[in-house]
Amino acid sequence: MPSSNLETSVQDREKEDYLDQLPDEVEMSLFEHLEELRLRIFYALIAVAIAAIACFIFVRPLVRILEVPAQGVQFLQLAPGEFFFVSIKVAGYSGMVLASPFILYQIVQFVLPGLTRRERRLLAPVVFGSSILFFVGLFFAYIALIPAALNFFINYGSDVVDQSWSIDKYFEFVLLLLFSTGLAFQIPVIQLILGFLGIVSSSQMFAGWRYVVLSSVILGAILTPSTDPLTQSLLAGAVLGLYFGGIGAVKLLGK
Repeated sequence: MPSSNLETSVQDREKEDYLDQLPDEVEMSLFEHLEELRLRIFYALIAVAIAAIACFIFVRPLVRILEVPAQGVQFLQLAPGEFFFVSIKVAGYSGMVLASPFILYQIVQFVLPGLTRRERRLLAPVVFGSSILFFVGLFFAYIALIPAALNFFINYGSDVVDQSWSIDKYFEFVLLLLFSTGLAFQIPVIQLILGFLGIVSSSQMFAGWRYVVLSSVILGAILTPSTDPLTQSLLAGAVLGLYFGGIGAVKLLGK
C-alpha cells in the first residue's frame, strides 16, 4: 500500500476515534446520577412554577386570545370557581411553554457528559429544530385545527341549539389540541435522531409509507379531541408532510 494511502487511512481512523471520544466523561455512581437528575427536574419545576405565576398575572389576555377561534360563542361558568380553575390551567400550560427553553437546557446539561463528539454535532440541530417545530405545531393548531373543529360543531347544531359552552370544557378541548399537535410535530426530529444513529435509514422509512399513512389517520383520530373528519384529516395530512420531510432531512445526512 502506498505511503500516502496509509497516512490517509491512519488519519481517518484517528478522526473517527476523536469523534467517538467522550470529552467531558466523569465517573459517577448510580446514586450521583439520580441525584443530578433530581436536581435538574427540581430546577425545571421551579422554572415552570415561576413562569406559570407570571402567566397567571396576565391570564385574562391569554384567555381572550384562546377564545378567538370560538367565533363569538358565549361562555358560561357552570360551577363556582370554574373560571378560576380554568385560569390556573391556562397559566400552567403557558408557563410550561414559557419555561421550555430552560427545561431544554436542563435536559441538555444532564445528557451532555454522556455524548460523544459525533453525537454532540446533532445536539444543536435537534434542540433548535424541536423547539421550532413545537411552536409551529401550536400555531398550526391555533389557526387551522381549532377553527376547523369549532366551525364544524357550531354549524352542525346552529339551527337546533344555542351556542353557549362551558368555559372549562372549551379550554380542555383547546389546550389538549394545542399540545398534542405540538408533540405530533416532533416526528421529523425523531426521524433525524434515528437516522443519525444508524437505527433506521431513509430508504427504510420510505419503504413503510403505507403503514405511515394508516398510522397518521389513527394518530389524527387519537390526538384530536373532536370527532369531526376535517380536523382529523388536517392533522393526519400534517403528520404525513412532516414524516416525508423528515425522510428528506435524513437523506441529506447521507443516511
